[in-house]
Amino acid sequence: MKENKDHKNIKVTPKEIEEAVIDTLKKIYDPEIPVNIYDLGLIYDIHISDDGKAHILMTLTAPGCPVADSIVREVKDRVAMVYGVKEADVELTFDPPWNQDFISEEGRLMLGMM
Repeated sequence: MKENKDHKNIKVTPKEIEEAVIDTLKKIYDPEIPVNIYDLGLIYDIHISDDGKAHILMTLTAPGCPVADSIVREVKDRVAMVYGVKEADVELTFDPPWNQDFISEEGRLMLGMM
C-alpha cells in the first residue's frame, strides 16, 4: 500500500493499513544509527482502529535524545500520509527502556551484530 490518499472508495482493512504503516516506519532512520526505527526496535506497538485511527507507541534509544521532537513529529506526519489512516497519534514512552535486545534480526544484520 503506497503512501497516497488519491484513491477513492478503496476499502482497506486495519491489517493492511498496519502493514503499510510498518513499511513507512522502515523508511525513518535514527540520525545516529544506520538502521530504521522499526528494525531498531523503537516501535513498541501499532494499533489501527476500525475507523482508521493509528496509534503508535514508541521509544527512543535514550531519554535525552536531542532529536526526540523531530523523530516523533516525522513518525506522526508520515504515518498520517499512509492510505487508510484518518488520524495518527504517537505516544512516546521509556517503559521499558530501550536496549539492544529490541533490535530485529534484520537490524542486527545491518549493524554487523550477527
